[in-house]
Amino acid sequence: MYTPPFFKQDRAASLKFADERGFGTMCAFDGHKPVASALPFYLTYADDGTPHAAFHVARHNPLVKLADGVSSWLLAVSGPDAYVSPDWYVSPDQVPTWLYQSVHLSGPVRLLSDDELSVQIDVLSDKFESWLLPKPPWTSAKMTAGRRETMKKAIVGLVMTVEEVEGSFKLNQHKSDADFAAVANALGEGDADAREISHLMRQSRPPIFTDQVFADDTNMLERSAP
Repeated sequence: MYTPPFFKQDRAASLKFADERGFGTMCAFDGHKPVASALPFYLTYADDGTPHAAFHVARHNPLVKLADGVSSWLLAVSGPDAYVSPDWYVSPDQVPTWLYQSVHLSGPVRLLSDDELSVQIDVLSDKFESWLLPKPPWTSAKMTAGRRETMKKAIVGLVMTVEEVEGSFKLNQHKSDADFAAVANALGEGDADAREISHLMRQSRPPIFTDQVFADDTNMLERSAP
């Protein structure tokens, strides 16, 4: 992942983001072309702190045959993203850009045993059912044994040993307070992703979002303009 220093995230922040998102695109190479699938996952950690990304795919998914435990795969996890118009900046001569959050996890992937898959199914559903509280959580125990086994035979469990963690959160960190605030305010009037980016920007520089500070910065730029 190409990441300018301004946007680079540390390992802990990147793993936290990936785990909280819990959904990404798993990519491998079959020797001729990339193979990818969008899927949910969860992270666990070995005793030595090594992260593992657990997931499953349909039994006939081409990824299954590529899980040799040696070849490195890539899990791309994206968050909200939003287009930024140059018209929103206070400073002149700006260009269009795109703000986003993205994390890449990479490492070898192996197949899970049947028992490991059973655990994975429950852990994965528990993770996302917890998002729906106070709804009583769904569990696989609500299915009949026959139906549960039939469905389980249709999937294959896999786990990635995460060897590399890369994170890029491009939130205009390199811009002045005046430009930063102007863009965040404009994004706050946009769609859901734009509003989320605006929220993240506001969280990163809360002091500049008082009316007084923003007005002072704007006036200073205007006075310094030729």
